[in-house]
Amino acid sequence: MAPKTRAQLAEALRKRDVPDEAAETVLDRFSELGLINDEAFAEAWVDSRHHGRGLAKRALAAELRHRGVDSETVNEAVDRLDPDQELETARRLVERKLSSTRGLDPQVRTRRLAGMLARKGYAPGLAFRVIREVLETEGVEIEDDFS
Repeated sequence: MAPKTRAQLAEALRKRDVPDEAAETVLDRFSELGLINDEAFAEAWVDSRHHGRGLAKRALAAELRHRGVDSETVNEAVDRLDPDQELETARRLVERKLSSTRGLDPQVRTRRLAGMLARKGYAPGLAFRVIREVLETEGVEIEDDFS
């Protein structure tokens, strides 16, 4: 069983028709024992999903909120990501995808690469900056009407 947030476990207990009072008691005890720790879950989630899938802060925050982690915990977890690390991850993602776009029009390549980064939660400004840098190392000039 994969680690779960308090909200996910509460929902699982609700689906099994466990009375709210009993569920709350169990969840409180699990928290006391350290079996439920949303802060540790959020930190591990951010590390895993950023390094494994290349997700940006925005996408990571959305996933954590979807799993019932409170906003303060989400913000603390995603703020641990270094902006330089996020930039380097975006660059690595673009470089990995670049070969599959060779031979295409530069605008098409840019759109595809930008779409890939957008789906991973990267801001448009950062995405186009990275794409421009990577394409320029390949000798491809892209027009400024994308920025």
